Amino acid sequence: MMRGTGKADVFVMLAHPVGHAKSPGIFNQIFEEKGLDSLMVPLSCRPEDFDIFWEGLTAAENVRGVIVSVPYKAAVFEKCAGGHDRAVRVRSANSVRRNPDGSWYADNFDGVGFIDALKAAGHQVAGKRVVQVGAGGAGASLAYCLAEAGAAEIRLSDVDESRAETLAELVAKAFPTCRVVVGAADPTGMDLVVNATPMGLKPTDPLPLDISALTPDMTVVDIIMEPAETPLLQAARRIGCKIQPGRPMMDYQVEAMAEFFDIDRKDRNDG
Repeated sequence: MMRGTGKADVFVMLAHPVGHAKSPGIFNQIFEEKGLDSLMVPLSCRPEDFDIFWEGLTAAENVRGVIVSVPYKAAVFEKCAGGHDRAVRVRSANSVRRNPDGSWYADNFDGVGFIDALKAAGHQVAGKRVVQVGAGGAGASLAYCLAEAGAAEIRLSDVDESRAETLAELVAKAFPTCRVVVGAADPTGMDLVVNATPMGLKPTDPLPLDISALTPDMTVVDIIMEPAETPLLQAARRIGCKIQPGRPMMDYQVEAMAEFFDIDRKDRNDG
């Protein structure tokens, strides 16, 4: 089947910046392999233009779904008419699809992909002590899923301390067997170290935490996909830590997102 015709289903990858995003390449390859007349287009806008941008995207009738990244996950969720519990509990969406009436429905696969990727690599979560830097859109999803997977303790650190405190209270209420606290970005005494911030996307970014406290018995995870090995992971590798890059997290989200978007739909009207 020819792709990119006037009948094509259009999907969007939204981020600012969007140049590091892997989703368009991954999904366009899937569309090609499946012979689907579908496209995923990377788009970006300045945060101050988001409302206007979203109005235009909603008005574009052939846009069936959007994958959402930093810094728009919370803002996009607020534009949705409803969502899966995974999105509702963190008020953050990393995927939205078009409802029949033209409104949007939200889901969040960040935590799902994160946990599945850790398990596939042989990293244990149950009973572990975790320090997580970042309590924003992705971080909120990760914290819930870490607690759900049986983490014994989660220490949250964020530049917005009130945001971290709110998230800690919500996660602790949902999973009372997990101790959830707010503290410094200090991995001392922890088993699992997680960067859920954008720090590391740019070469000039500072490290998200104090690497001097890392020890070889720790596992260090970064959810950033580009660069493939961030400065944090490079430092952790030199120290002898086990490391987990961000790409596997996305890989484990792709199948769930494809199902969510129903990319193989059989009921399209070609009239």
